[in-house]
Amino acid sequence: MAGGQERVLRGRIKSVKATRKITKAMELIAASQIARSQARITANRPYRQGMQRIIAEAALGDPAAARKMLATPDKVQTAIVIVICGDRGLSGAYNSSVLRAGERLVQSMREQGTTVKIYTVGKKAAPYYRFRGFSVEESFIGFSDKPSFANARVVADAVAAPFVAGDVQQVSLVSTRFVSAGQQLVEVAQLLPLSMDPAVLPAPSAGLKGYTEFEPEVEQLLGELAPKALESEIFSALLEGAAAFHTSQQRAMAAATDNADELAQNLTRVMNRARQDSITTEIMEIVGGAEALRSGK
Repeated sequence: MAGGQERVLRGRIKSVKATRKITKAMELIAASQIARSQARITANRPYRQGMQRIIAEAALGDPAAARKMLATPDKVQTAIVIVICGDRGLSGAYNSSVLRAGERLVQSMREQGTTVKIYTVGKKAAPYYRFRGFSVEESFIGFSDKPSFANARVVADAVAAPFVAGDVQQVSLVSTRFVSAGQQLVEVAQLLPLSMDPAVLPAPSAGLKGYTEFEPEVEQLLGELAPKALESEIFSALLEGAAAFHTSQQRAMAAATDNADELAQNLTRVMNRARQDSITTEIMEIVGGAEALRSGK
């Protein structure tokens, strides 16, 4: 009995150690990707800040036109919600946090009488919403780990077309912002109309100091900048989402590796105890047999 238990425990220990090799490899791969993702975020930051600065300066040139292009409409009949998550799991709460935040946003908009169209990025998003009865307009997969600007342009074109046509009055984004290796935050942001900080958005009486002339007019200029700004914001969200995913996966795989080490150690201790019990039983049987032979003589 003890020998059979020992064989079972040996098999479990072997299985746990094989799993540990996989989790350790995934941990190292994710750790190597974090630095690259952070470097891409840093490289993209000047372009994003420059785009925001240009829009702010144009808004100062014609506040009335800026408010027309940048202000959220009083009544939003139809809105688009973009949810960015990962193509893979094994990343802790990264995917579930974003998906639940997107679900809460959609339900909140529907309670206000808004028709919501859902666009998803990542394999994990579309099945999640379809299982819960939500209709997904379009799903983009295969690039959440290493997004390119071309990927962001494809997503931006898909959501900008109905907005420009007037079928949609608002486009929102649910994604994860990478703050540091130890902190990632789920954020909900408005993409269209272009969202600006109230501190940056000028008052009607504000204007640029000195002489500034815009060509073309500010309203047309903002209309042409809007798609570029949308691509920039989506690309930034994809980059930060990729960095957050790799960080969450590295942390989850590190915890799984530690758990595998602890489980293997506990199983080894149980196996040693079972083997000791087996040896003790065999010794007792030998001693008992020897005593029986001696008493028989």
